[in-house]
Amino acid sequence: MKALNRRAVLKGLAGTALALPVLEAMGSDVVAQRPKRFCALYTANGMALPKPEHGIDDWSFFPTAEKDGRFVLGKSTEPLAPFQDQISFLGGLFHENGTKADPHLCSDMWLTGAPLHNPKPGTYNSVALDQVVALHTKQHCRQPSLVLSIDAGVGFLSRTGTISYDLQGRPIPAENNPRRVFDRLFRVDVSGLKAERDRIRSRMKLVDAVLESANDFNKTLGQSDRERMDQYLASLSEIESRLIAAEKWIDVPLKKQDYAHLNLDATNEGEPAEYYRNMFDLIALAFDADITRSVAFMLNREDGMGISDTFPLKLGLERTHHNLSHAGDKDGQLQFAKYDRFLMEQTAYFLKRLTEYRDHDGTLLDNSIVLFGSGASTTHWPKNLPTLIAGGANMGLKHGTYWRKEDTRMSNMFLSILHSMEIEVEGFSDSSGTTANSIFTKA
Repeated sequence: MKALNRRAVLKGLAGTALALPVLEAMGSDVVAQRPKRFCALYTANGMALPKPEHGIDDWSFFPTAEKDGRFVLGKSTEPLAPFQDQISFLGGLFHENGTKADPHLCSDMWLTGAPLHNPKPGTYNSVALDQVVALHTKQHCRQPSLVLSIDAGVGFLSRTGTISYDLQGRPIPAENNPRRVFDRLFRVDVSGLKAERDRIRSRMKLVDAVLESANDFNKTLGQSDRERMDQYLASLSEIESRLIAAEKWIDVPLKKQDYAHLNLDATNEGEPAEYYRNMFDLIALAFDADITRSVAFMLNREDGMGISDTFPLKLGLERTHHNLSHAGDKDGQLQFAKYDRFLMEQTAYFLKRLTEYRDHDGTLLDNSIVLFGSGASTTHWPKNLPTLIAGGANMGLKHGTYWRKEDTRMSNMFLSILHSMEIEVEGFSDSSGTTANSIFTKA
């Protein structure tokens, strides 16, 4: 039987354009091109790893018990129980450069591993993992990547509001408003796109002119001003790249989806769970419609910055998030772990949503690698970074494991993720090879 050509089918049928699923009749080469997605979820301030003398080891983020050769989830990670066969914990990971830098730089470098203690002249950071993924998947998607954060924008050095950095190491502004995210992803206005793109280009020309002039009077334009201008131009460039990508897909209809469950009026000033779940719903819908295959979502910011620091108080706990991360007493560490449990409840909700949408050969979770973690262990310690991997069954990931090896480079694990996604780069950041473990079987 002759294989059907998907583009021919789309252009046929009396001239109509239809968003068809991938069919077996289209041939093995098309079927084999299943979407491979990546989502990074970051939480600030580390995760609860209680002191042994407090006798609350069962509230540790990392498993402290085993049964029948499998890890036993602690009380803070119990919400993940329905997905125990689809998750793994990794212990002992660290960024070598993180041990040399200010501990508050941990979110800046979580996805990059960059030497922020001694950056190259004229640079700040290096490319983030999600943007390497985007570079290799953007040709398949309406949007190269989706960068989200509890607080919009980029923040500032050591108190960043984004975990994503472009190919030049410049911070990519994050979005935090569900309605704006929805409009960007699902509401395409051709005339509006072109008009916005024209406005962006005009602004870029103006900034370029200022920067060109700045070369002639660097003595009068301070370094911080120059950095602000560079950052502003990078932001405009990022917006333009999104618009260019969106324009290319104008004539291809979006997949029909049900948006009735969304509350686009949810905000980070309201009920935390409602906010997080709406953002996770938007990510799941974007993956399902294949609008993007690369997502980075910063759930909390470091050192008490931003509105999420008060979330524990809204949940009935007695201290702010950053304060709890420094708690040494039993009650404080228990409350810290209870906030971890709240975060795990939201993560479990996201994983559930990814199992409810299907590709032709499995669920979205089967074809997505979800990375959850923090850039520091308890109290800003830059080693043994709390790390959880979920999904990716169709990319060779095998789960149900608590793998740990002291002082393993996080960048090696990142390289394993890339290779599992068939992104065959030789290295990432300061990697020395892939992670030799049983989780990434195709890396």
